[in-house]
Amino acid sequence: MREWERWLLHEDQKELFNFLFAAALCLFFGGLAALALWPLGDAWLALRFAKGGLVLWVVLFVTYFVLAFVQRKFDVDIYSHADAYVISAAAVGACIQTGWSAFAALAVRDFAPGAGAWAAVALYFVGLLSCYVAYTVVSAFYTGQIYKLVNLAVALVGFALFCVWPAAARAAYGWFFRIF
Repeated sequence: MREWERWLLHEDQKELFNFLFAAALCLFFGGLAALALWPLGDAWLALRFAKGGLVLWVVLFVTYFVLAFVQRKFDVDIYSHADAYVISAAAVGACIQTGWSAFAALAVRDFAPGAGAWAAVALYFVGLLSCYVAYTVVSAFYTGQIYKLVNLAVALVGFALFCVWPAAARAAYGWFFRIF
């Protein structure tokens, strides 16, 4: 086991480690959210986050490869057109992260009206944690520090904004949520 751990933690395997860590965190969060929300009678929210997480992974894989294809087609790389390369990847990652924040805020909002004050606080905390988990998943695909800073800010500000203003979440991403 020691050999495998050393191999996985080696610098050459950083991307694989990020993917495995993000997947493990998704599974851990799903279980922890279900356990935390079960006494409140809102364990279905954890299932909703799990289904949303699967869609998030699929969307990230598709958009990551489409963006790589488009960047290759237009000869955009970090060495020749660094600004276009960084901005395009940051924009795609931020759009996906904003989509998750909208999804989480709307999902929590669906469960919060029937809950008491402490239960609502717990629901919103779980929603905020789901945004951090989604940030970790997005960061596994877009690994640069600028992407991580942008996506973390988008996750936190987006969740707060969409909790206060759910109509904006529905206007921006409602079309996508109706597909699933």
